[in-house]
Amino acid sequence: MAKKAAFFTLGCKTNQYETEAMASAFRSHGYETVDFDETADVYIINTCTVTHLGDRKSRQVIRRAVRKNPEAVIGVTGCYAQTSPGEVLNIPGVDLVIGTRDKSRIVELVEEAEKSPRPVNTVGDAMSYREFEDLTILDYENRTRAFVKIQEGCSNFCSYCIIPYARGPLRSRTPESVLTEVRKLVAQGFGEIVLTGIHIGAYGAGLSEQTDLSDLVVRIALTPGLKRLRLGSVEPLDITPRLIDAVARIRTVCRHLHIPLQSGDDHILQMMNRKYTTFEFSRLIGAIRGQIPEIAITTDVITGFPGETDEHFDNTYEFIKDIGFSRTHVFKYSPRKGTPAAVLPGQVPAEVKDLRSRRLIALDRENQKRYAAGFIGSNLEVLAEEPADGDNDLWEGLTDTYIRVLFKSSEDIRGKLVNVRAVKLKGTSLLARMRI
Repeated sequence: MAKKAAFFTLGCKTNQYETEAMASAFRSHGYETVDFDETADVYIINTCTVTHLGDRKSRQVIRRAVRKNPEAVIGVTGCYAQTSPGEVLNIPGVDLVIGTRDKSRIVELVEEAEKSPRPVNTVGDAMSYREFEDLTILDYENRTRAFVKIQEGCSNFCSYCIIPYARGPLRSRTPESVLTEVRKLVAQGFGEIVLTGIHIGAYGAGLSEQTDLSDLVVRIALTPGLKRLRLGSVEPLDITPRLIDAVARIRTVCRHLHIPLQSGDDHILQMMNRKYTTFEFSRLIGAIRGQIPEIAITTDVITGFPGETDEHFDNTYEFIKDIGFSRTHVFKYSPRKGTPAAVLPGQVPAEVKDLRSRRLIALDRENQKRYAAGFIGSNLEVLAEEPADGDNDLWEGLTDTYIRVLFKSSEDIRGKLVNVRAVKLKGTSLLARMRI
């Protein structure tokens, strides 16, 4: 009987990709992959450390796996494992800690840990990591879109962020390796490919050939049979005229850019070590919309950064309102030990962060509604994902502009691009009718 392996992912799209690659590796070695709540022989927890909540949830999930099967091999990887391997090793039942490198060796290391009388720890100094670690996904399970990791590491060192210390310096995957994986995924029938990484706008760093993200997008777009290409998060300073032109010109590239703002106040941006002003950010958005009027521009914002006054917060609120993002991911500032912001004076009380967060979330909901309403009466192409609310005749999916759409279909259309006509709003989503 085949051994069983179960996986749990916390955090970002890059972690999701890496978990998928590790699961694929186990299947290629004869393991059966099962749901995390099932009894398994191996549990792999891919952790996050962006916030202290991520650390805490990582520990909770590890303990949950140990309780589920105390005899199983418990492997812990990801950013929390990289920055705090000692804390992870102190959790009873942990057998393997591998951080943000060596995921390509996961099966080998699990089998080594299974035989070892003591926990195996392969975590090294992330700052010494110089080579991009290729991970191969031979198969995806139950997905309509596939992530492709193109880059690793970050060198921005924003004052609040622990990720550069967890992921190390910039490394890029070769274009040939990226294109090979994209071709395989297109051949498997995936309707959408999403490019992901820690700092994808820095793509090209560490490669012998001179290339960048816009070059890669153009090359991927030439892949026969590719239906959709979506970009992950791109930093404001990495969005070049050539990248904007590629999004505007190439039909298969989604009209959607996720551009992290983090604050709408210039003083807070400076304290965050974000290397742009609100004027520069606003000018960038104007340039993008000048070429692609209907584009979805989504963002991240942090509230409660040390020293953020009511005036600073009001500036952020009004800036987000004026820009009119189609979606805003709101985060409450979380001090991360080892980052400059953690020791800054003026730490904001939790109750103030909560209040500000709720206000920004309410604003985001209104912005989402306003953006989606602009497409009522329009013909849209939707990637069908799954039945909505357990109703096999009501499907949901995403437009290229990242709007969730609900529509009726009596057929199994999972993973297909379908044409619909938007009729009205339902919350922040659109209700639509399929077009014959």
